[in-house]
Formats: sequence, structure tokens, C-alpha cells
Amino acid sequence: MHSRYRSQSIRLPQWDYSQAGWYFVTICTKDRQCVLGEIIDGAVVLSSAGKIVEEEWQQTVTIRPHVDLDEFVVMPNHLHGILVINEGQKKTSHRDVSTKSRLQSQSLGAIIGQFKSVCTKRIRGAGFSRFGWQPRFYEHVIRDERSLENIRQYIVDNPTKWELDDDNPKNFKINPRRRSTGTSLQRRDDSR
Repeated sequence: MHSRYRSQSIRLPQWDYSQAGWYFVTICTKDRQCVLGEIIDGAVVLSSAGKIVEEEWQQTVTIRPHVDLDEFVVMPNHLHGILVINEGQKKTSHRDVSTKSRLQSQSLGAIIGQFKSVCTKRIRGAGFSRFGWQPRFYEHVIRDERSLENIRQYIVDNPTKWELDDDNPKNFKINPRRRSTGTSLQRRDDSR
């Protein structure tokens, strides 16, 4: 029997996430706290924690020669990015992070897990002791050029649409049924 709090995976069951491909990912901070920056006049102004996230995202291609990055943006409480896993993977540095995992080495999950671990270590070391990420991340396998162009445009436009973004805390409301867990945020549904 599965835990009632464990949600079902959104991953494609037959997809090998270590194979070459283009992936759109969204990685959110714990409780979607806006610690990575703020939006001012439709532009992202990164905090020191946000700058660390940006640096580490860009560092991905340096420590993983089989990975390329495409469009990305660090938002106040999440990162959207397109990550490309190329053919011919080679063993890469683990950069002083835990490597105990069920994940296949060099898979999308392993790459994101290491990215999150390194960011967390650096951000906490910079004085943000309570910083964390949500345990999971969103991914979408990009399968054609039209999808790629739409996702690129979504990423570019994201800061100018922050007021409407589902990840903007202003678009959440209190859910009284969640008091006991300490997680009280729920998406607001203004259509009612």
C-alpha cells in the first residue's frame, strides 16, 4: 500500500530520462517562498540566492560536457529552463554532493538533483539557513520544433506575466484543511 501523501509520478513510464533529448524543467523553492528575487517593472531582479541559482544553472554545461542549456529564467520562487542532454555522455564530477540515489547516473533527475544540492549548500552557506527546494520538479519532454518555440517564448515572457503566474504567492489562498501540516497554501481559483 502506498502512502496517502505520496503523489503519483508525472514522468513518462517508458521514457529513459538519461537518453539524448530536450527537456523543459521547472524547479520551485520550498513552499514557493520568494527568496530568489523579485519582479520590478516586468524584469527579474535577483537576490544573492537567485544569483547563486543562476550561476549554478550556467555551471551545468561546464561540469557536464554532454549537457547544453537553452532559454532559462530564474523567477522569485522558481526556475524555468530548457536542458539538452546530448549523445556521448561521460562521467562528470559530483562536486562534493551526496551521490546516494536510486536515479540513473547522468539522467535528468540526477542532473537536477545535483543542481539543487549544490545550490542549497551554497545558499545556506551564504546565510539563508532555511532555504530549500520542493522535493520534486516538473519536466516536459520537448518533441518538436513548434513545442520548443512555444516553451522558449513562455520562458522569455514569464517575468512580464508574473502577476498572473500560478507560482506567484498572490495567486494563492489559505486552505484551512491543511493547518496540521504547516502547508497552508493552495492555488486561488477566481472563476468561482
